[in-house]
Amino acid sequence: MCGRYALTISPEELKEVLGIMDLEDFPARYNIAPTQPILVVVSDETREKGSNLPERRAVLVRWGFTPGWVKDPKQFPLLINARAETAIGKASFRAAMRHRRVLVPGSGFYEWQRPGKERGEKSQTYWIRPRRGGIVAFAGLMETWSSADGSEVDTGAILTTAANAAIAPIHDRMPVVIKPEDFSRWLDCKTQEPRDVADLMKPVEEDFFEAIPVSDKVNKVTNVGSDLQDKVAVDKLPSPPEKKKPDDGQLSFF
Repeated sequence: MCGRYALTISPEELKEVLGIMDLEDFPARYNIAPTQPILVVVSDETREKGSNLPERRAVLVRWGFTPGWVKDPKQFPLLINARAETAIGKASFRAAMRHRRVLVPGSGFYEWQRPGKERGEKSQTYWIRPRRGGIVAFAGLMETWSSADGSEVDTGAILTTAANAAIAPIHDRMPVVIKPEDFSRWLDCKTQEPRDVADLMKPVEEDFFEAIPVSDKVNKVTNVGSDLQDKVAVDKLPSPPEKKKPDDGQLSFF
């Protein structure tokens, strides 16, 4: 799962790294949670061929994917993640995988290592960030849900894949990371079908992230300060969590 993340770089840095046009100023966010607005990057289809303008733009969506065919969102589970292994064939994500792939920029994400109760060990929160710093672009999907009265809500989800060897001791899933050289291919929904970008939906290299043990303050959405990422001492390194039943990215409560 990816249930909390942060975006703390400046708008100017984000524009430069992701090639975005007309990005408004925004504050650093240290505790981005489901149902909140999140910034996603899409291909700018209005850009004329040969134009010198940036080829991408940023939009805000609600974190919690709602397929267009849902009649009542209140009766539908909140999908914050989509499993990369099954998203292409899932009814909820099939259309978005073909037509509305996005990038979700972040400075890193939080994950919880939860030992089995029989071990008698306390859960530990980790702030997981790029080892070399900077921004990371998670693979995402976007969908616009329309109500009967014509109002629309843009929604989104983050794609996850099996954790690599570095993250597996903490959790068995991790966000899909899209590298800068693959941004255009991932966002190109006109010529790149889902099967053409399937190779991008894999675990990132084991040395890409580093995991910092932090306090459980991030559990409360009202805690939004930079101290959420302060390192805390731990008695020992995490042991691999118990196997969990696969989910389809439904919201988990902390």
